[in-house]
Amino acid sequence: MSGAPDQYGVFGHPVGHSLSPFIHGLFARDTGQQMSYRAYDVSAPDFVARARAFFAAGGRGLNITLPHKLAAVGLAHQLSERATRAAAVNTLARHGDEIRGDNTDGVGLVRDLRDNLHFVISGRRILILGAGGATRGVLGPLLELAPAALAIANRTVERAAALAADFAACGASEGLGFAQVGKVAFDLIINATSASLSGEIPPLPKEAIGPHTVCYDLAYGRSATAFVTWARSCGCARAVSGLGMLVEQAAESFYLWRGVRPQTAHVLAALRERAGASAEGASSVSSRS
Repeated sequence: MSGAPDQYGVFGHPVGHSLSPFIHGLFARDTGQQMSYRAYDVSAPDFVARARAFFAAGGRGLNITLPHKLAAVGLAHQLSERATRAAAVNTLARHGDEIRGDNTDGVGLVRDLRDNLHFVISGRRILILGAGGATRGVLGPLLELAPAALAIANRTVERAAALAADFAACGASEGLGFAQVGKVAFDLIINATSASLSGEIPPLPKEAIGPHTVCYDLAYGRSATAFVTWARSCGCARAVSGLGMLVEQAAESFYLWRGVRPQTAHVLAALRERAGASAEGASSVSSRS
């Protein structure tokens, strides 16, 4: 054993609900990494000073969650291409005297869809609900896999159209109002709004969901069930929460920090058991492979 473990953590406010310490603890154990990871409740006015102090004291890396993802952009000396596109940072890593910022949300979503749910994105029709920061974080990696069509539906059409224009270099997408979604079923519908956290459902026509549609809520946890429950009642092929995305984006952060890519299947299974989320089911979407 050589010295104290490297220090990592997650900054957020509130952060007591965070599953990241549990996830990274399993990753470290499984890969034999000597590191410590803890949650830090940091208010917005204190974020920059606390983050700088963390790295000045020898901290190696941070995950960044709400409400600090935008502020973390200004903290980084270098930004990855995906963080630049997303205009948000959820991972900070110290390299020498510099802090590098990245965004692993999009790749986390893609890996959960591809590797855990066995959903093929290329050539499929995708609808994303909401045009906020969550959509900005996942849009680039989705477009890079060449879906047949990608629409962004939002209450404010102009905001959805502007977001589509911002990502035009990654691939074609269009911004719509909810009333413009139409009645042709999509292959994949992603809820990137916060509506389900308050028990609300975006004003989406039921016809947008068919018996082959996979519905995915970026939110996770017992309170984030409204969209999943509603989608199932509409007869979709499968509806899941964002727990898999959480694990996969954490694995990408871990790889950026440690140079080791951890296995995720058993970590996701442990979280589902712990959260009582096993009712989502274990069958894959084999018809969409």
